[in-house]
Amino acid sequence: MKNIFLLTLLLLASCCAYSQNKPNMVIFIADDLGAIDLPVYGNKVVRTPHIDQLRKGSMLFTQAFAASPTCGPSRSSLLTGLLPMRHGAHGNHSGVKEGTRSLVQYLAAQGYRVAIAGKLHIGPGSVFPLERIAGTNTVEPGFEKTPGLHYDLNLGPVDEWLGSAGHGKPFVLLVADHSPHVIWPETATYDTATADVPEFHINTPETRKARAKYYTDITKMDGNLGRLVELLGKHGLSQNTVLMFTADQGPQWAFGKWSLYDYGIKVPLLVKWPGVVKPGTQTDALVSLVDLLPTMVEIAGGTPPQGIDGLSFCAPLKKGTLKTHRQTVFASHTGDGMMNRTPMRMLRTTRYKYILNIAPDTLYTTHMDKARDHNGGREYWDSWRKAAFTAEHAAAVLYHYHHRPAEELYDLQADPSERRNLAADEGYAELMQQFRKDMEAARRQQHDTATGPEVIIRKAGPQKPVAPYVF
Repeated sequence: MKNIFLLTLLLLASCCAYSQNKPNMVIFIADDLGAIDLPVYGNKVVRTPHIDQLRKGSMLFTQAFAASPTCGPSRSSLLTGLLPMRHGAHGNHSGVKEGTRSLVQYLAAQGYRVAIAGKLHIGPGSVFPLERIAGTNTVEPGFEKTPGLHYDLNLGPVDEWLGSAGHGKPFVLLVADHSPHVIWPETATYDTATADVPEFHINTPETRKARAKYYTDITKMDGNLGRLVELLGKHGLSQNTVLMFTADQGPQWAFGKWSLYDYGIKVPLLVKWPGVVKPGTQTDALVSLVDLLPTMVEIAGGTPPQGIDGLSFCAPLKKGTLKTHRQTVFASHTGDGMMNRTPMRMLRTTRYKYILNIAPDTLYTTHMDKARDHNGGREYWDSWRKAAFTAEHAAAVLYHYHHRPAEELYDLQADPSERRNLAADEGYAELMQQFRKDMEAARRQQHDTATGPEVIIRKAGPQKPVAPYVF
């Protein structure tokens, strides 16, 4: 009996040691952030001291892409390892198919707690039974009765949660900020006169004013990341935690969110893994955010799931040999309810991008040019329209924004701003044929048979959201 008792203790001790040796994983997700708007990707104006510091201890991915340029579908893809057409939440604010497996089920099977702080915007709860850290979504002062998009991330409860979670089994923690999603701060901390404007936008005083507010929100988000890093250190978790920083998709600016240009689909990605990933390194490997789930499963000691769209890059990441990963990435956009009805698909290699616009006869419009109740368009769009009457560049920008041809092809090496469509250029006919063939195969694999905007069925009476914005 004594020997059996000692053997049991040894087994329990072994299990505990195994559990404690598994690294924790934390993903900080910025909301609507363009990779090119960060200093670590070349921006000269924005101030992000905490991201800059994180980059020194991390591997920076220069070619990381979201699965969709829209919040809900992108987040659902990150957490299921499936592209939008396969998990079902391809339209914004919709839920994934019942029975879909998510990061929660995969990592719980490896002995992990899986929790979330901040923005939710995924559903249904049966697929994403995340431990929700209460009190992390706070309404901005003055908007308590009409919060709308006026939410901030509160890391106070995360401090308490880490204090207890750090002494139990390993955990995965998603920290989903609300910045720099609109509504941007009313008071900017950047000089509107020196705020830079991308060449594919229209440089007006109103644009620079909005740009300064957007940058202010980026710096606000950077402060939250810095606070999270501080909390991990406070609770002695820094050395045994894989920390990832990314965004769901690009910002609410023209050719950003709701489009498949790089400003909308290319995301920042930093991975810090103390003792494993060499600090200050960089990779040009082509990756999709659907690759994070199988990578995390493998980091936890499991086998990457079969039958999903994500591909693990854990092994080359650990070996320091992550130079290539995918040959192409696929992404899709369906719509955002009744506001945005211009579906499109994308294939991107390290050099070229092919976009298939499924409803090219539909005028492209979004909240940027239509909404009048918040910034992210309201403040500057009229100045763009006015400029288009007198300036050739402004007229070209607005025409490109509203009119999407059936096919687009860009050489990202020669034309990183994606302003010269090569689809009709005979010199690229062979490449176009290959992209068409590859797109047909990709859509077939995704069971994507759409020929126009998705059908929206409205049920009678008030409905509880399947993918609530917050909890």
